[in-house]
Amino acid sequence: MIIAGLMTGTSADGLDLVIAEFLPDPTVGSDLVGADPNTLTVRILAERETPFDDQLAADILRLLEPTDLPLSLVSSVDARLGRFCAEALSELCTDHDLSPDLVVSHGQTVRHDITDGQVTSTLQLGQPAFIAERLGAPVLSDVRSRDVAAGGQGAPLVGLLDSLLLSEVEAPTAVLNLGGIANITVITLGQDPIAFDTGPANALIDILARRITDGRQSYDRDGALAAAGTTDEDLLTALLSEPFYGRPAPKSTGKELFHAAYLDSFLEAHPHLGEHDQIATVTALTARTIAEAVRDHDVTTVIASGGGTRNPELMRRLGEELGEGIAVTSTDEAFGLPEGSKEALLMALLGWLSWHGLDGTAPSLTGAIGPRIAGRFTPGEGPLRLPEPLRRRPTRLRLAD
Repeated sequence: MIIAGLMTGTSADGLDLVIAEFLPDPTVGSDLVGADPNTLTVRILAERETPFDDQLAADILRLLEPTDLPLSLVSSVDARLGRFCAEALSELCTDHDLSPDLVVSHGQTVRHDITDGQVTSTLQLGQPAFIAERLGAPVLSDVRSRDVAAGGQGAPLVGLLDSLLLSEVEAPTAVLNLGGIANITVITLGQDPIAFDTGPANALIDILARRITDGRQSYDRDGALAAAGTTDEDLLTALLSEPFYGRPAPKSTGKELFHAAYLDSFLEAHPHLGEHDQIATVTALTARTIAEAVRDHDVTTVIASGGGTRNPELMRRLGEELGEGIAVTSTDEAFGLPEGSKEALLMALLGWLSWHGLDGTAPSLTGAIGPRIAGRFTPGEGPLRLPEPLRRRPTRLRLAD
């Protein structure tokens, strides 16, 4: 089965696309010679990162700020992002002569509301009907809401992919994603996996990068801006007082908390700091909060992915915070999985599971009252015909060349 996974993250800078083939054919299953019914094999056929056009990016960022905005902007972004996803995927399919059986589109999270640690609502934009109309394939979308309805955080969902990739891990291992928000999945032999957001990854760094460069850069390219500054310990201490960091897992957060006005409330108390010292300090904040979360779970290895891995200054600081006893590697090195493709592959995996009637969430990862099938389907050019549900979820994911 060929599935396209589309992911737009909290950095809101573009669309990650993966087209993957899942083997063996579930209609054959364990009847295949040498097949392991507990192992799902996936082969990445095509992948791409497509940046948003300037206006779409600017409007998404407006929606991520905690201010009142016209409903017309929400509706406009929903449609424009849906068309953008349809166009980007159509181009990738044409370039590689591929036709997916299913598309899974995460959409852009614009709200993830939390009250007293409980997620009360989550909203992703990017109308899937435009994708179904353009590609002719059914589309799975809104993959978080069912878990939220069941009392879960609806995030991070990537823990399922991590636990399948690391099903045979021997020492406690953390799989880290450095998007706008940082999250980790902790895999320990003999225990249920846990996953949670640790706090900002690039969210606050990106705000300052735009300010320092007058909008010419949307992120700290090569970590050069932070490397030119010095960490201010007083500001770092103040930032670390945020109550979110002390809350137990499972927990999630987003730009509803870590936004420009939030950051400014701390910077105003430190008016003497230059811009490069500010960005050096929030970079240190990301490294410190991740390292503290990792150490709390006696992790020996961290496997990192996401845009933050392209920031050598952030990775250097993270290595220093973790110390010599904890190794840091990448998904490329650990699994042969490009760091920019991981979350899009997660979307494709969720699609395969939902298509076959299998749960895409787990209580230990999100805190829901039970596992749930993720998302809802938009039919393609014909009626929606799902196969007979499978009886059990695979326990291992193998990446094929």
